[in-house]
Parts: sequence; structure tokens; C-alpha cells
Amino acid sequence: MLPTFLREVFGSRTLPREPEPELIMDGQEQVTAYAEAGRIDGVMAAAYLMHSARASQVIQGCDRVVDLGCGPATQLGQIAELNPNTSFLGVDLSEGMLADARAHIKRLGLSNVEFIQGDITHVESLPDGCVDGVISTMTLHHLPTIEALHCCFREVTRLLRRDGSIYIVDFGRLKSLKSVLFFAYSNRKHQPHVFSLDYERSLRAAFLLEDLKQTAVRELPSNIDVYSTFAIPMLTLVKTRDKPIHDAVRQRLSEMRKGLMPRYRRELDDIRAFFWLGGLRNDPFR
Repeated sequence: MLPTFLREVFGSRTLPREPEPELIMDGQEQVTAYAEAGRIDGVMAAAYLMHSARASQVIQGCDRVVDLGCGPATQLGQIAELNPNTSFLGVDLSEGMLADARAHIKRLGLSNVEFIQGDITHVESLPDGCVDGVISTMTLHHLPTIEALHCCFREVTRLLRRDGSIYIVDFGRLKSLKSVLFFAYSNRKHQPHVFSLDYERSLRAAFLLEDLKQTAVRELPSNIDVYSTFAIPMLTLVKTRDKPIHDAVRQRLSEMRKGLMPRYRRELDDIRAFFWLGGLRNDPFR
């Protein structure tokens, strides 16, 4: 017998998808709270480091990488720091987010990151085959419809050169409202209410793992694989194959893991374990 919580997650009735009311997060309160609560030393520290490590494995050797839906560039900044020989281009529809992103990259002193405003379902200013890597972290749930997801994945294929690298991660839609509320407000003591509320809305707006798989197979290059965290599809991941990372990068990742607060380090190890059980191997922290 599954525990009660997991029975609810795997229940026969699926919580309907509720697209977020606004694709653009431009309100100053939203942007500020989201950015400050989500910086590297905040409640998202474990997730950021996990995706920075995994994305770095995928984009090794890439000269130019685009980040679709870069937001305040917290994730992008950490990835760019780990990959100084790669040029990154952050794309976001919100000018408020981009202003915060530019300021953040300036504070980090990075010279390998630029930004443009654009719609991730059709970045008009970018030509076909202009990058050899595409990343996108925790952005897909902002898309209003499954048709927009198809458009976004077609855009990924359009932008990529042949044999390009892909790392796309997002929430997976959970089965029950109780599950959504549990995860959304589990860190409410450590973050602004607007951040928890955005987290809840994001979980409600996430796509089903099955829909993500079907869209990826239809629209993305054939060399992608789709993974999710074991048992509970809390996170879903679409990626191309890993490439060897330099020993110096692996050592840096180990140091960054050790530098996390204990509870964030435990959270990182939990994410690693759930993805490992979900079939994702080649752990960069091992």
C-alpha cells in the first residue's frame, strides 16, 4: 500500500491545469520579492545548484547558449560563472525582470552574458541555427496553453544548430490540491508570501509529464531524453546527452555543495536521489 500522500498524488483524478493569469511578471512588488527570495543563498539554493551542475554537463563545448525565460538571471548567472568560455544570451518577455537580471549580472562582474526582450515561443530577433545550446529553467509553466508549449519547443529546434545541446527543466503537475499546497507553502517561514503564492500558481500551471513527453518527441530533435523525479513528478527534465566536465568544474561543484546551509544541502541530495531513482545517471556531484 502506498502512503496516503502518495495515493493522493497518484489518484485517478488529476488536478486541472490553471494557467497563470499573467505571462509577464512586471509588477515591482512581484519582481523584487521573486528576485530577492530566489537568489543563490535563498530558499531555491539547492535547486539552483542542481540545475547549474546538470546544465553545465550538457552545454560543455558550446560557444553560444540561449536561456529562454531567464527571469532575474539568478540561475543563468551561476551557470555562466561555471562556464566562463561560453557566451550566454538571456531572453525574457518582462522588461522588469530583464532590468533586475542586468543589474545582477553586473554585480557578479560577468562579461559573458547579454540579454534581449522576447517571447520564448518566437524570438523574432534571433535567426535560425544561431546557437549551439538552449537552456530553460522553471519557465514552461508560464506558457498559457499546450499549443504555446509546442511553439516553444519548435522555437528551440529552430534556434539550435545541428546536434545542439538542450537542457529544459520545469515543475510537473501534481495530482492533488493538497500536494500542491504542501510543496508551495512548506518554506513559507523563510520567504515572502508573494513568493509562496507564485510557487502555488506555478505548480497549478505546470504541464503533465505525459504532455511534456509527447510535445518533446513531436517538436524537439530526436536525441533528447525525458526524466522526472521518482514517484512524484515534482520536476521534469528534457535534455540531450551529458558531456565530460573538467575536473576543476567538478571540484568547484563539490565545494559549492559543501558551502550550502545544511538544510539546503540535504534538499540538494534529496533532489539528486529522486532524479537518480527516476533514471537520471552521471551525477556531477559524485
